[in-house]
Amino acid sequence: MSAPVHIRNETNELRLLFEVCQALEATGDLGSQMESILEFMASHTAMLWGGITLSAKDGIAQKGAAWRDGSWLSKLPPGFAEEHPVAAHREAMAGMIMATGLPVAVQYEAANPTALHRGNLRTLSKEDVALFSVPLTHGDAVLGALFADRLFADSVAAEEDVRLLHVIASLVSQALAVRLEFEQRHSAVVEENRRLQALLHDQFHPVGMVGNSAALQAVIRELTQVADSNATVLIRGESGTGKELAASAIHANSSRAGKPFVRLNCAALPEGLVESELFGHERGAFTGATGLRKGRFEMAHGGTLFLDEVGDLTPLTQAKLLRVLQEKEFERVGGGAAIRVDVRLIAATNRDLEQMVAEGAFRQDLYYRLSVFPILLPPLRKRREDIMPLATHFAEKYGQENSRVVRRISPEATALLTAYPWPGNIRELENVMERAVLLCGPSGVIEASHLPPALQGLETAPSAPFMTGGDEDRAGTLDAAMEALELRMITDALEDCKGNMVKAAARLGITERIMGLRMKKYGLSFKKFRNRE
Repeated sequence: MSAPVHIRNETNELRLLFEVCQALEATGDLGSQMESILEFMASHTAMLWGGITLSAKDGIAQKGAAWRDGSWLSKLPPGFAEEHPVAAHREAMAGMIMATGLPVAVQYEAANPTALHRGNLRTLSKEDVALFSVPLTHGDAVLGALFADRLFADSVAAEEDVRLLHVIASLVSQALAVRLEFEQRHSAVVEENRRLQALLHDQFHPVGMVGNSAALQAVIRELTQVADSNATVLIRGESGTGKELAASAIHANSSRAGKPFVRLNCAALPEGLVESELFGHERGAFTGATGLRKGRFEMAHGGTLFLDEVGDLTPLTQAKLLRVLQEKEFERVGGGAAIRVDVRLIAATNRDLEQMVAEGAFRQDLYYRLSVFPILLPPLRKRREDIMPLATHFAEKYGQENSRVVRRISPEATALLTAYPWPGNIRELENVMERAVLLCGPSGVIEASHLPPALQGLETAPSAPFMTGGDEDRAGTLDAAMEALELRMITDALEDCKGNMVKAAARLGITERIMGLRMKKYGLSFKKFRNRE
């Protein structure tokens, strides 16, 4: 009769191990897997009380599952320690296993009915053991513990219980190791994603430089390359293209960011005061010099000095500026002592310095000193796709400053804004939008009638519709007319759907992705169409 019992036990073991493997391969959370394993152990063995405890080490959150006599124990009931000693010793057992990596048993003894025994459990008498526990290991790491009161009947030696527990623990450990590796890789990917997101967030993008045109992105790349250096920068561009903003961005993203950023417009001062403003003056240096005054170079010591309209400097001032760049020192007006400074110089001009050098109006050696790293800012007419993002930016800015709610810019106004050549560039656009905000009234919609006469003199859409890129001769073409019609339809759909892009896209018969691309193209924001009265 012993042979059939032996075969039956082996069959039960194989079924148990098969079901444990299936539970470990199944998708789901770790707690569900542990519960399934314990339930299978209870079904195929003589186990009445068992559990799995996982440590919080190595990235696995601390978890545990306990089973007693066909019931799950989310919380041990009062008095359970008296009924079964594992309740009082579960944490102690887990701690001992984590520290030593050795099997542990709760052993009945006459003097101490709940003594802990560790090491070789196979030598124990089964009558003396209340609970067996073996470690879950991965390499040298102890991931947790598997424990059970018994797996076989009392007639079977304790060695068999320990053997089967080790087999199950080995399967669970392998599965945990795979999960651990996955969680570690997942955590690494998440952390890298956070790092890249932070890097992207912190990536150089000057405050106030609005737009996504290729021309603007090329400028930003150049600003990024030169910012964290001490090189002298010469910013070229028409009036109103944002030269001071670019200079400020270079300083803010340099190692001198915490030091002064001093500005001076060389064209805004009379010829006799430019030198005093740059280098300062001593008391009595000239009529009205009642005291010592530091110049802009001294004020910018350790930081950055921005000289706008540097092409307007006189030949004498050019020579003194060249000396500062070469020798890092100067004298105040009316003084004789040399003053050394550590200043990074950023110059800007809208003049043709090359032509001035050819005509002898600007020193060639100073020109070379200033143009170590030249940056050319494109005029607004060369970056038309940025017109509407800029217009929206200024509408929001002056709406907040003047307590006005600006909800959107009408398609007719958009067509005029994008068709206009903007000889005054961004500064002119800013002034136009400030005026429009003040005129738009309670409707919050900037109409074509709110724009200056210079813009209203242009033909309205669709004759002079939205234009993109650097093409200035598209007005009246079929493509331009289609763009104007598309803009009007998208704007109307967004207005009717109160900014709901999904509904607006469905109404137009296009996908959400296409809707998003078109809105980006025309500088539209769904927020402008929400909560309209």
